[in-house]
Amino acid sequence: MAEGGISLARDPAADPATLRAIHDAAQSGRHAAAAALAQAALADGLEHPLLFNLVAMSLERQGRLADAENLLARAVTIAPADIGARNALGLCLLQLGRPADALAQFTALIDLDPSLPFVHASLGNTLFALGRSAQAEASYHRALELDARQAVALAGLAHIAVTRGDYPEARALAEGALAVIPGFPDAVISLAAAELGEGDVAAAEPRIRALLDDTRLNQTEHAYANGLLGDLLDAKNDTDAAFAAYTACNEELRRLYAERFAADGNALDYMRRVAASFEQTGKEIWSPRAPPDARATGAAAHVFVLGFPRSGTTLLDVILERHHAIVGLADGESMIDAVREFMRRPEDLDGIAAAPAATLARLRVAYWQRVAAAGVDVKGKLFIDENPLNTMMMPLISRLFPDAKILFACRDPRDVVLSSFRHRFAMSAPYFELLSVEGAARYYDAVMRLALQFFNLLAPETLLVRHEDVMTEFNREMRRICAFLGIDWDPAMGDFALPSKNRDAPTPPIAQLVKALNTEGIGQWRRYRPHLTPVFALLDPWVKRFYYED
Repeated sequence: MAEGGISLARDPAADPATLRAIHDAAQSGRHAAAAALAQAALADGLEHPLLFNLVAMSLERQGRLADAENLLARAVTIAPADIGARNALGLCLLQLGRPADALAQFTALIDLDPSLPFVHASLGNTLFALGRSAQAEASYHRALELDARQAVALAGLAHIAVTRGDYPEARALAEGALAVIPGFPDAVISLAAAELGEGDVAAAEPRIRALLDDTRLNQTEHAYANGLLGDLLDAKNDTDAAFAAYTACNEELRRLYAERFAADGNALDYMRRVAASFEQTGKEIWSPRAPPDARATGAAAHVFVLGFPRSGTTLLDVILERHHAIVGLADGESMIDAVREFMRRPEDLDGIAAAPAATLARLRVAYWQRVAAAGVDVKGKLFIDENPLNTMMMPLISRLFPDAKILFACRDPRDVVLSSFRHRFAMSAPYFELLSVEGAARYYDAVMRLALQFFNLLAPETLLVRHEDVMTEFNREMRRICAFLGIDWDPAMGDFALPSKNRDAPTPPIAQLVKALNTEGIGQWRRYRPHLTPVFALLDPWVKRFYYED
C-alpha cells in the first residue's frame, strides 16, 4: 500500500496469514469466497501466484478470458517456476484458441518437471489442437504411464478415437475417464459423440442435455456441447431444433472470440481489400511468368488442392495419397513465410509480382523446409499440398510455383455454407466468419469472387473437381484427375477408407471418410431450406456457375 506516494513495507506476518486463509477457502471448495479474498489481497498490493490464479479462474467462469490471461501472465512473470500458474496460463491460452502460445507454456512445464502427468495430458490437448495427433497420442500415453487414472489423457484419446470413427474404443476410453472424474465434460462429449456414431441417439441426447445443465462447464465446453446436441437432433431429422442448437453453439463461440476476430480488418474485410488491391494492380505486372521452381528437394511434380472449407478438399487429398506415386500434406502452413512477407496487408501483395529471383528462391527453400519438417519426403513423388484456405494465396503460388497444377474442389454452395455453419473448426479469422449462415455465405461469395479474379488473370493450370461427381462417379472422376496430373490410375485409391483412420492431423471429415464413399451429405441443404432462404440470392450465381441448378 502507499500513502502520499510513499511505498509502505508489507507486514511479514500478515501476508502469510492472508495467503493461508485464501488457500484454506479454496481447498474447502468455497471458490467464490476464495476469489473474493484473492481479489481484495491483490487490490491491497499483495502479489502471489495463488492470488492471480484464483481471480483468473473467476474471470474465466465469467467468460473474461483475456483478463484472465493478463493476470496469469503476470503470475508467470513474478514466479516463472510456479507450476500452477504456468499450467493455468497454458489452459487459458487453449481456451482462447491460441495453441501455439499454450505449447510454449506446457513445454516449459515439462522442462521444469517431466514427471507431472497432468502436464503431459495438457500438452496432448495442445498438440491435437495444432493438428499433430500422433504427437498428441504420445503425450497422452506418457501421461497414462505416469498415472493410469489420468482422466484428461483418457478423454483426449477418446476424442481422437471419435475423429477416426473408432467408436467402441472411444466409448471405452471415455467411460474410463468418467470413472475417475464423474461428469468430466470432455469425456461426456466424446462418449455422446461415440454413441451418435454408433446410432444410439437415445442414449446420447439425454447425456448431452444433462451436461448442458452442468454449471461447471466453461464457455467453450458449453458451446461444443450445444454443437453436439445439434448433431444429435439432426440425426433425428428435427432440423428446426438442430439449427437452434447450432446457432446457440456458434453464438457462444462468437462471444468468446469476438475480441480477436470481429474488429476492423476481419477476414471478410481483408478478403475484399485483397480483391480491390488486385483489381487495381492491372495485368501488366502479373504478365511475366516467374522462373519455374527448380525443386532441389527432388519432387517429381507439385499440386495444390484449393477450394473452400467443407468443399471436399480433404476427400481428394486422402484419395490421392493412396496412389503409390503421391505424398501429401493436409492443412499445413508451408506458405506462411511468403504470407508474412507479402500478405500482411492486402496492398503488400503487389510486391510478390515484382519480387526478384533471389527472393523467390529464398521463399521456395523456406516452403520446402517446412514440408520436410512436417515429415513429408517428396523425393521422386508428386507432392499434394491441400489447404482450402490457400485459395487466397494463388498469387503467391503463381510466383513461387508457376509450374504447379491446381485441383479446385467445389460442392453445391448451399451444402458448403450449411456444412461450414454446422461444423466446429479450430478457431481462426476465416473460420470465425462461418459462425452464422449469413457470415458463411458472405465469406464464400468473397472467396469465390477473389478466386475468379485470380483464375482470369493468373491462368494457372487448373482442374475443377465437383465433390458430388467424386462421390457418385468415383472411377470416372479419379481417372480424369489422374490424367490431368500426368499419372496412371492406381486401384489403391479406391481403398482409402481404412488408411484414413491412421491419418495424422484428423480433420472433421475423417470419421466420415472411414465409412468409404456415401452420398449422405449431398443435398442436405434441402432439409434446412427455411433457414438458408435468406442467403439463396447471394449463393445463386455460384449455384449456376458450378452447375448445381435444380
